Amino acid sequence: MTVHGAESVERVAVQVDRLCWAGVLLGLAFTMTNVQQFAANGAAVWSLPWCTAWLLDPMVSVVLLSILRAEQVTARHGVRTGRWVRAAKWFTLTATYVMNTWEAFTAGSPAGVVLHSVPPLVVFVAAEAVTDLRDKLGAAQSAAAMSAVSAGRLSAPEPAAFAGAAGQPEPATIGPMPASSAVRSPAADGPEKPASDQGVSAGAASGRRRRTSFAEYLAVAREARAAGSPETPVTPAWVREVTGCSRGLSSRLAAALTADEDGGAR
Repeated sequence: MTVHGAESVERVAVQVDRLCWAGVLLGLAFTMTNVQQFAANGAAVWSLPWCTAWLLDPMVSVVLLSILRAEQVTARHGVRTGRWVRAAKWFTLTATYVMNTWEAFTAGSPAGVVLHSVPPLVVFVAAEAVTDLRDKLGAAQSAAAMSAVSAGRLSAPEPAAFAGAAGQPEPATIGPMPASSAVRSPAADGPEKPASDQGVSAGAASGRRRRTSFAEYLAVAREARAAGSPETPVTPAWVREVTGCSRGLSSRLAAALTADEDGGAR
């Protein structure tokens, strides 16, 4: 599998992420009316208890969505959440399920129990699966890029445009390094020569911007890896965070770092 295969995995990961979140939002929207009826408890339509009953489900759902989103980001960087976070997630999921199925259980209706159980259970399963799916797809992307590295296809950046997370193409050329993570070149240790001494006019030198090479990005990533925690997984997202490189290059850098660590372990 080539680098283009790694980029296709990244696009699939974005699509899976969006579809899972769409399913979670639709499931929570479906449960809203059931929870409102449970909270209203037969109150007259448009009365104060009937109106305030609409606030119960959004209150629980907003907390649940914030926890799920935070867990997704922390899991992507290998950070485990605490007990209170897990307890809050399970409590909100359980509360949503109980409020949706209470009337069906009290009425003794098996069909009603099944009907009102499906949306909360879909939300629960999707909440657990979306984080794991994103992590596994990231590992698949790194493995795809590693296969290209082992095949000797990633010695230099390829002149191809890769699609970003929002579907917009990114430039194939590598942009300038951020000021916080720039690598000093050997020429920076000595006095800079005038453009005329290098056989280049001053106008051409000022109008031309130097591009950061793959090796320089890799050096920055290696330094960040050496200074950081060894438990942190090497993913394209982590590489983009520490180097500021493009999405298309991050998978190749992650594969190169993983190959270095595998070689050092042997």
